[in-house]
Amino acid sequence: MMQLRTLIFTSILLPWIRSSTAKEYVEVRKSTTDTVNFPDYDTLRDSDTDPAAAPRADEMPTCLLCVCLSGSVYCEEVSPEMSAIPALPKETAHLYARFNKITKIRNKDFADMALKTIDLTGNLIAEIEDGAFSKLSDLEELILAENKLTKLPILPNKLVSFNANFNHLKTQGVKATAFKKLTRLAYLYLGNNELTAVPQLPESLHAVHLHNNNISTVTDETFCKGNSHYIRTNMDELRLDGNPVVLSKHPNSFICLQSLPIGWYN
Repeated sequence: MMQLRTLIFTSILLPWIRSSTAKEYVEVRKSTTDTVNFPDYDTLRDSDTDPAAAPRADEMPTCLLCVCLSGSVYCEEVSPEMSAIPALPKETAHLYARFNKITKIRNKDFADMALKTIDLTGNLIAEIEDGAFSKLSDLEELILAENKLTKLPILPNKLVSFNANFNHLKTQGVKATAFKKLTRLAYLYLGNNELTAVPQLPESLHAVHLHNNNISTVTDETFCKGNSHYIRTNMDELRLDGNPVVLSKHPNSFICLQSLPIGWYN
């Protein structure tokens, strides 16, 4: 049997292998073999996580970066980091841009808008241009808590609630009459700042929080206009706790109020 196989190989297959036909067949087989090039996934992964290659917040459409829903825009803890107010849809009435890296509010940020609510809690805002809010005639609620403000801008006249707790506000940065003309203001929160005096307060106020400041004195004119017959009928809640003021030294300072200041005092 082995002799027969040897005979077939030497007499038939060997001459064919040496022939040009066999060589052409081998060449065709080689040329029709495709080479598959796989991508370098390590390289792709590196470029995907490269901060320089990632889009910035100011390069992305607002309603892709934030959630836009029925006149409200929610831009909370945005990634990539948001360091400025984004361009808002014209119909925006309520903006919630909390816990971002916004550092400055410019006049143009809210130009020609009909905003009713602005909440910028937990940013890094240290500067607000004076006209940023003053022309917002429909604005009722403004929250600037937990920022780095040392002074306040001009506020809009129809404001109902203003919260600037946990900033670095100083008396020289808050005009004595900053709130006096806000005849609709009902809620004023200025706790945990560096104020040394109480600003003039409008009659409309229901609640005033001035706790944890550096206020060391009040007079009978601070809340009561120096008039023993005057009653503040609207004010339900006043906080002065956490200040160096000693209330017992100012017995006539609160006689116009319906209740004494709440909190613990020396």
